[in-house]
This record gives sequence, C-alpha cells and structure tokens, in this order.
Amino acid sequence: MKKMLLPLLVLGATLGFAFRPAAIDPLPIGAAMPKADVKLTAIYGSDGTLADARKENGLLVIFSCNTCPYVIKNQSRNNEAAAFAESKGIGVIILNSNEAQREGADSPKEMKKYAAAQQYKWTYAIDKNAEIADAFGATRTPEVYLFDKNNKLVYHGAIDDNPSDAAAVTRNHLKEAINDLTSGREVTVKTSKSVGCSIKRAK
Repeated sequence: MKKMLLPLLVLGATLGFAFRPAAIDPLPIGAAMPKADVKLTAIYGSDGTLADARKENGLLVIFSCNTCPYVIKNQSRNNEAAAFAESKGIGVIILNSNEAQREGADSPKEMKKYAAAQQYKWTYAIDKNAEIADAFGATRTPEVYLFDKNNKLVYHGAIDDNPSDAAAVTRNHLKEAINDLTSGREVTVKTSKSVGCSIKRAK
C-alpha cells in the first residue's frame, strides 16, 4: 500500500505544481506606467487609454469588479477615494480584470448595471485578458496604483489600513499619498498590502 501511495503523492504534487499560476511581480515604485497606450473598452464612461485618463497631476488606477465582498463592502470608500483623487487633479479609471467571469457576474451588462447603481463618475473599463493587471502585477480587488504626472508609480496597495472595518481605520494610505504627491512631497508610505478577492484570470 505504501509503495502505491508514494507515486500517487509525487504525481499529485507534480500536477499541482504544473498547474499553479506563475507568481506575478508587482510593478516597483518609481516604474513607468506600462500599457499606457492600450485601447480599453469602457462599459461606463469613455473608451480610451490609461494615458487618456490621466489628468494634470497623475492617474489613479483601481482594479475592481462587481462581485468581491470586499469591493461591495467598501464601495463607499472606493468612491470617496476616487472623488478625492479627481478633486486633486488626478484622473481615475477602474478596471475589471475578471476575465474568467466575463460571461457571468462580471459581464459587460453586469458591469454597466453595477456602475450605474454605484453612481460612478469615472470610467469603468474591461481589462481584456487581464493584460493591464498582468503588466501591473495586480492580484486583488480592490487594489490601487497611483501615478504622478510623469507616469511614475508613487503608491501601490490598499486604500487604507483596515478594509474589514471602516470605523477602525487609523491611516488612509491612498489619501495621504495623494496629499503628498499634490503638495510636491515624497510619498511617505509607498506600498501597503491589498486585502480582497483574487483577480479571476482566464485559464
């Protein structure tokens, strides 16, 4: 029995390794915005590129979706962050990279319904085949990337330090990064850990 079990365990481990997704390295702070000129299909808002969405002080890219409990629970915070960025002359674009759910809960039809229900005032676009997410190294929803006016990454991670409980937030990482950026200061906290659902990439 032991002789039969060992090869099965080895085979299982081998298959598990073979089908495990490759690790994705996050875009390093200071890196130039990748895929800035890739044409994106907007489900809500205007078609265009990341470069088109940038404003005079930079661009905030938010990877999100319709279905993740963390996105839904924190939608008011996501909207507040986007509105604050725009008030500071920073463009906003929300990308849905859940290609594996494109025929279901993250379909264009459902994206449009969700954006309307949340009263989005910014573009909500499809990241086809998770091309932008792959280039950025994004793995979660929600997950944010803040770029300066020169397309350099200055902050990456979570909106704040407590996605589970808005009442317990002690530091709003994204807001502080935006304040630093637009005041001409170096961003104090440049990275934080994104907490949320995994991006559902197509197999």
